[in-house]
Amino acid sequence: MPLAPASSNPGSSFGLYEREVTVEAAKLWWLFLLTGIAWLLFSIIVFRFDYTTVDAISILFGIVVIMAGVNEFFAIAVTTRWWKVLHALLGVIFIVVGFVAFTSPGNTFAALAAVFAFFLLFKGVFDIVVAIATRDEFPVWWLQLVIGIVEILLAFWAAAYFGHAVILLVAWVGVSALLRGITEIILAFKLHKLREQIGDGPPPALA
Repeated sequence: MPLAPASSNPGSSFGLYEREVTVEAAKLWWLFLLTGIAWLLFSIIVFRFDYTTVDAISILFGIVVIMAGVNEFFAIAVTTRWWKVLHALLGVIFIVVGFVAFTSPGNTFAALAAVFAFFLLFKGVFDIVVAIATRDEFPVWWLQLVIGIVEILLAFWAAAYFGHAVILLVAWVGVSALLRGITEIILAFKLHKLREQIGDGPPPALA
């Protein structure tokens, strides 16, 4: 479908086609609210289960990361411009990491911790970039910034991990699911606010 002519508003950076896409995307805010709540519930389930082997934790982690990758592909539909590329790239990375956790965890806790660190590092950097990019449009941008910083700190902690504490690895997986739920809910409120601003002029760039 070809792009429609650009908006007649000289201060607008959005074409009519992009505006229509954003309007439709804003209507899906409730979907990301539901997925965020689902992530929070899933994190509680993770903390409740008792995992005793690295293989079991690898499977659990693989499921979490692949689900996160699928979420990133969902986010492509509600973003514009180069954010689509970033979400697609992050989705591919997450799914690859998930399959690595499934197929070759190395049968060691240290190997799984390294894979986990890789996942958290990419997620943390992305959340920080998104928070800074949207700081002028959304009052709670700092919350996503804090989440990104926490994820990067956890990534370095996991990268330096050489112990054999199963409960710690499970806790990392549970925390990652918890943080994912929070970021999904933040995205839901971004979309909800964007929907309210549609009639007030060009919408802000949404990440």
